[in-house]
Amino acid sequence: MNRFVLDASVTLAWLIDQSIPPYAARVKQLLLSGDRAIVPPLWRLEIANGFLVAESRGMLAPSDTMQILQAFEAGIARSIEDSLQALPMRGVMATARQFQLTAYDAEYLDTARIQQLPLATLDRQLEKAALQCGVQVL
Repeated sequence: MNRFVLDASVTLAWLIDQSIPPYAARVKQLLLSGDRAIVPPLWRLEIANGFLVAESRGMLAPSDTMQILQAFEAGIARSIEDSLQALPMRGVMATARQFQLTAYDAEYLDTARIQQLPLATLDRQLEKAALQCGVQVL
């Protein structure tokens, strides 16, 4: 069993996108095959916000969101663990400044860096930052 840090961009691609990018599908398959994803606490808020944005844009109805979340929670969500390591705000901000990331993306990067885990992301800027600081990208 392998572990990696999972960015919300990959999860939202599974749950909301009409066609799942091949990279996101490969990451999902890793989880279905027994790997484990680690997520920082903000991941849940990002997922919730992604659904709310999709609803406000008319892409999903609230009932669609509930059905998708039910299926997600009954299946692949069991392979996702919360990171138990709280990251200091100053460190996250320093990482965000250094790599010109949002604080949210810096938290994913720092989680991967501190826990010495690869990172799964669809965000090109975050991927670039990860590679610059020696974090493996799935």
